[in-house]
Amino acid sequence: MSAEQAAEAVKDAVQTVTDNVQKLTTTEGGTTPNLLLDEVTGEHVSKTELKKRQKQREKEKQKAEREATRQAPPQPKRKAEEDEEKLNANQYFEIRSRAIKRMKEAGNPHPYPHKFKVTYDLRNFEKEYGHLKKGELVKEKVIQIGCRIYNIRTSGENLRFYEVAVDGAEIQIMAQNLESTSKTPFAEQHDHLRRGDIIGVIGYPGRTSPKRADNPGELSIFAQEVILLAPCLHQIPSEHYGFKDQEERYRNRHLDLIMNKSTVETFKTRSRIVKYIRNYFDTNGFYEVETPILLKNAGGATAKPFFTDHNDLKMTLALRIATELPLKQLVVGGINRVYEIGRQFRNEGIDLTHNPEFTTCEYYEAFADVYDVMERTEELVEGMVKEVCGSLQTKFTTQTGEVYEVNWAKPWKRIEMIPALEEACGETFPPGDELHTDATNEFLKRMLKKTGVDCTPPLTNARMLDTLVGEFIEEKCINPTFITGHPQMMSPLAKYHREKTGLCERFEAFVCKKEIVNAYTELNDPFDQRLRFEEQARQKAQGDDEAQVLDETFLTAIEYGLPPTGGWGMGIDRMVMFLTNKYSIKEVLTFPMMKPEPNAEKPKAAEITGVEPLPVEGITHK
Repeated sequence: MSAEQAAEAVKDAVQTVTDNVQKLTTTEGGTTPNLLLDEVTGEHVSKTELKKRQKQREKEKQKAEREATRQAPPQPKRKAEEDEEKLNANQYFEIRSRAIKRMKEAGNPHPYPHKFKVTYDLRNFEKEYGHLKKGELVKEKVIQIGCRIYNIRTSGENLRFYEVAVDGAEIQIMAQNLESTSKTPFAEQHDHLRRGDIIGVIGYPGRTSPKRADNPGELSIFAQEVILLAPCLHQIPSEHYGFKDQEERYRNRHLDLIMNKSTVETFKTRSRIVKYIRNYFDTNGFYEVETPILLKNAGGATAKPFFTDHNDLKMTLALRIATELPLKQLVVGGINRVYEIGRQFRNEGIDLTHNPEFTTCEYYEAFADVYDVMERTEELVEGMVKEVCGSLQTKFTTQTGEVYEVNWAKPWKRIEMIPALEEACGETFPPGDELHTDATNEFLKRMLKKTGVDCTPPLTNARMLDTLVGEFIEEKCINPTFITGHPQMMSPLAKYHREKTGLCERFEAFVCKKEIVNAYTELNDPFDQRLRFEEQARQKAQGDDEAQVLDETFLTAIEYGLPPTGGWGMGIDRMVMFLTNKYSIKEVLTFPMMKPEPNAEKPKAAEITGVEPLPVEGITHK
């Protein structure tokens, strides 16, 4: 007991004795003038007793006020989260949807705010604050970031740790009640947050100060306020098990991107590849253009198109299978260097390297030929690989696990088609000017039987030759290789060879046994071009539904004069596959074509929570 408290006790004791003496000397039934009225109870008590009562009442009042303002103890949050982890996907979705609906109705806070101002790029955080020592804080530097929660750890009622990420950058958020500057109580800021939520964080950089001496601390953002920006209604996979099922990854690309950094990096690399190609052509004097997707006739390649109907014009249109014919019409019009990066649509099978919808780059250069195009191809691809991969040596792993070491350095190997097939089959092939005849058709059927190679019908000369090339030449093309000397009947848009009758000036570039580029000296003779189209019509009559159609608009255009031109087409998806080491085209397409899922009714948030749609009046496009 302090001296002050002791003195006060002695004073009270003396006063008590005095009061008792006064009571003893008071006449019966009388009152003493020193007694005071207690207005709360109506009693007359001594001055000391009244003072004690007043002190006690003041203490009780202060205690009541504290009790009134004190937050109720939070529910055992950790246990609630553990219970949620035991729920199946539909149960979790239903519970979370209802919780978010309640938040919307209460509006404090609203789970879908309109705006949160981001003031800092988290990708620079390690570079700018990685030097901070254990326990060091930079309170004067307040930053605001938007991010997604991947993990939550709770330490008591007043401390939360969040593992968050945005744009590939990861950081720990440390939220303490003592550091909170928000008007919203700490528990109300944090208790409703779950893994997968998108949050806004206002705080300052620093490094934590753990008790263990050998722990250097974690670089973190010390949160002063955490705001829910968009709740995640679904359970996201745990970091331990991840999201690895290929079928599910392709069907739910959004979740694949959330959970797998490698997928994000693949699409970033794709963007860099397209950017490099576009920059290459722009800096070399080419103009980028856009040509129609819907056409009366789909030409420019050997493929089966998709068809659709135009309601107003009452006509059937085809989706383009290539951009070649309209681009060459632009060259006729005087745009001597032109290119287009765009989507093509081919109604064909889906496999590891084919998707019905894919991306190509085609360019056409007046006053160039196939040999100029070869040089430009080597220059473009070598520079692109160096820029994207940092080296000209890359690796490509096949579906079976076979690893190819690829050297992209120029000059690339060149293989002539017919001499290579003669070596593989052990027989001399008919002359180039006879490769389109019925006699050659019988010869090729015999070669297929002799070598044990199967060719899907119809057995046209072009299809059988292409099958033999795939079996005996393409299989040897690991490093970039030009296959040259194609027969004219395989190349309806390529110019005839200036030295070898029956062949044309064309090449296909192959890497890891797959085609990446198709190019040639363009056929600019309208008389010869018409004959080639008629030959394609003959092949279509034989049952080849991929043979090209006769395009009168294009023929009319080149009758005005197409200058000597070199042309080229590259499959962007294939290039991305090789430079990101992905053996499936589905890995490099943001949303690949998938077979329909079995019909399984999935719960909908609006139906679960009873949300009614707002009336909407449709307005036609103007």
